[in-house]
This record gives sequence, C-alpha cells and structure tokens, in this order.
Amino acid sequence: MTISVLIVDDSALIRDILSRMLMRDGDIKVVGTATDPIDARTKIKDLNPDVVTLDIEMPNMNGLQFLDRLMRLRPTPVVMVSTLTKKGASETLLALELGAVDFVAKPSADYEGGLDAFGVGLRDKIRAAAKSDVRGRSASRAEVPKVTLKTAAAPAGSVIAIGASTGGVEAIRAVLTALPADCPPVLITQHMPPGFTTRFAARLDELCALTVVEAQDRQPLQVGHAYIARGDYHLRVERSSGQLKTRLSQDELASGHRPSVDVLFESVARTVGPLAVGAILTGMGRDGARGLKLMREAGAYTVGQSQASSLVYGMPRVAFEEGAVVEQAPIEAIADRLANALSKLRAAA
Repeated sequence: MTISVLIVDDSALIRDILSRMLMRDGDIKVVGTATDPIDARTKIKDLNPDVVTLDIEMPNMNGLQFLDRLMRLRPTPVVMVSTLTKKGASETLLALELGAVDFVAKPSADYEGGLDAFGVGLRDKIRAAAKSDVRGRSASRAEVPKVTLKTAAAPAGSVIAIGASTGGVEAIRAVLTALPADCPPVLITQHMPPGFTTRFAARLDELCALTVVEAQDRQPLQVGHAYIARGDYHLRVERSSGQLKTRLSQDELASGHRPSVDVLFESVARTVGPLAVGAILTGMGRDGARGLKLMREAGAYTVGQSQASSLVYGMPRVAFEEGAVVEQAPIEAIADRLANALSKLRAAA
C-alpha cells in the first residue's frame, strides 16, 4: 500500500529535497506540496493525505497554530521538519505535545551521513506515522488528569528503566509526571537526535516532581532523579566504587539506534538484576525487546504499553510476543504498575 504525503514548507528547496527523498523507495508518494498553512488547509481537504510534513516557521500562520487546529478538527499524522537550534528544539517538543507523531531535523550541507542518511530516517518516520493512531490519541487527550502516586517505596539499589521511540515524548511525560519525588532513579532512553535531549529533559523537569536531567557520564544515581540518554550517546548503568552510576558511550549503533533501548536494558539486567523494574513504551521497530527480556530473566518486573494506548504499537508488540513483559498496561496505568512492583520488592526485602 502506497503512503500519500503532503509537504508543507515555505522553502522551495526543502520541498524539493523532501519530495525526492520520500519517493526514492516507491512505497511513498508525494501527492502535493503547500507553501503555508492556508494553502495546506485546502489541500488536506482535497487530497486527504496519509501523512503531512510540517515546517514551524511559515508565513500567514505559525506551524504550531496550524497543528493545534488540525489535531482538534481533523486528526492527521504529522511529522515536523525542525531546525537544530535551542528555539527549534523547544518548538518541536511543543509540537509533539500538540499531537505531532515525530520530527526530523531539517537537512543541511553538513548533515552527518549526507542526504542519503537523512532520507532513510525520513522515510522510516513517515512509515511509522502512517501506522500511528492519532485519532485515538486525540480522543484520549480529553481524559481526566491522573492522580500522582504518593510513594514508590523500594529497597536501596533499585532502578526504573524506560525505553521509547515514536510517540515516546508524550508517553514518557505521562509516566514521569505520575511518579513521586521519592522514587528510585529512573533511566530513560528515547530515540532522539543530538540537540533535542537537553530541551526534552528541561521540559520534563518543569512538569515532574522528579528532578529530570540529561545524563552525563559517570553520574551517581540519586533517588528522585531521572536521567535522559543524550542524543547520539548510549546510556548504560554501571556499578563503580559501590555506587550505581551512568555510563555514556558512542560505540556502534545497537538495534539500529544510538541511543539504544537494548543497550540500556541489557546493562540494567546485568548490573541491577531483580532490583530493577522496566517499561517499554510506544515506538516503531524492535529495539528494547531483547534487553527487556534479559531484565525479566534476571528477575526484574517488566511492563509493556498496551496496543490501545500506543501511538505506534511496534516496540511493545515485539517485546510482548517475545515474552519480555510480565504484563501490558495502558499508558496511564504504567507508573502505578511500576510503583506496585517496587513496593513488593521492598516488602520482600
């Protein structure tokens, strides 16, 4: 089945690059382009595309304003085309909160790996967006806010590990904002390029009772803190001088990614074992399934996001099918499941 795409960007050069990159494999067809949101509004009605790519800075109407209206009136999978700047990162995170499925960094002459690498990533994101359930997520946005857990009592040395990809920004926010300030250290790998994880951590820190930071190398893990894997760096946990610490590296891609969820989960299985709990959230592909299974085999409690609540039920599906999860749960229940598992660890200790 061919995926139809509408490109919305005021730059003729970007429209041309995106068009050529998208149609290279033959399974994606650019059915139209628009120079601004006013133009896009008409073409979305006429062409009914499967996916829309959307720039943020455009004439006549800001891309974020248009996205907000689109997701309320006609929910459609949207992939943002973002600039690699601090302002661009902040606006991109807001776009994901408003309902965008994913984003790509706008290509430039010095793009690492060249335009071919950019094209591969872009096409993968469009394919994931085409499979996403934005209508279901738009309906769930009206739900009553969940009650924050009061405690996540756990024995010393416990760790929470979370992995996600497409749709993960909002899923991680839903879990972290429900966790209490006294919970064990949280290690998070979200597939995200350099330049965006700093703002992602800062945004979560504003919203959560936890202290959320972008992970630095060899940081001692602290109760009440969450550590986000830096873009283009694997995040592991290691034991050094009797302490659990973060470990960052740029060794080769794992499961096609850096940072990789498998890398994080495997290190947690090896270093923390039965004192860990883990969650695999929305995302395309299979990254994390192998590592989460190792965590479960090491005695850790593991949970996968349910299909109904996943924007893209790829990573959780593979983990479930391979026996890596103890149970599946909707996103709004995952923090409670993790806290309950930690409380049981405390009782057993």
